[in-house]
Amino acid sequence: MTTLQAGRRTGPAAPDTAPPAALAAALTRANQAVYADGGSVAAYVAEPYHAVRRRLARRLLDLLLADAPPGPVLEIGAGGRTLLENLPDGRLAVSADLSPDVLTAGTGVCLDVERPLPFATGSLAGVVMGELIEHVVMPPAVLRELHRVLKPGGALVVTTPNLATLQDRLRFLAGRSPRQVDCEHPYLHLHIRPFTASSLRRLLGNRGFTVTALRSNYVGWQLRSGRWLQWRWPARLLPSLGGSLVVAARRAA
Repeated sequence: MTTLQAGRRTGPAAPDTAPPAALAAALTRANQAVYADGGSVAAYVAEPYHAVRRRLARRLLDLLLADAPPGPVLEIGAGGRTLLENLPDGRLAVSADLSPDVLTAGTGVCLDVERPLPFATGSLAGVVMGELIEHVVMPPAVLRELHRVLKPGGALVVTTPNLATLQDRLRFLAGRSPRQVDCEHPYLHLHIRPFTASSLRRLLGNRGFTVTALRSNYVGWQLRSGRWLQWRWPARLLPSLGGSLVVAARRAA
């Protein structure tokens, strides 16, 4: 048994944090149907939109790790395209995903983020979770587990699509729904817990994390033709209006 696995928690989650079993199982199957083979993930992370998001996430992670305690770094939902290559100080990178088929060679763990994580309390120096928190039934329970497995002062980087982009704010004023709650969209229907910058900050703060930075990749505008216009400079100035939120936080001591 490795140090990471020592003290593994078994059995069901506490009743007040466990997602309804039938709902969680249905959502797991729906997500696996889209993402299990890794092909769709490989396709979208290569796009400039996601390439910038991932670059921002890695930059914030490196800044946090400079002052983080020693230890391994975990990426949940790596999808075969990890962000954790060449970590500073020779830290161990651990990739985790719901589907074992997409895990890359090296240290990989198959897990369901809705269940208790198979790591000892205070065993990790950092966690990255990209474009995943919007898919889970109980984000507070997930963050409670991340708080448990992180060391005091440990780093957390979360990215998620923004519910309140510039265009979506204007859509809502016109009586139209934001894109993130479109139940008929080919993949956005899987985003059951959309966040704004303020709601994500509040959730992290309520679970024992101190937010240190907020970034975004692009402020975009979708034309009637379906084509996207995207700008970096407004996202730098007003990240809460951008398409993807990239949040860095530290586990409180």
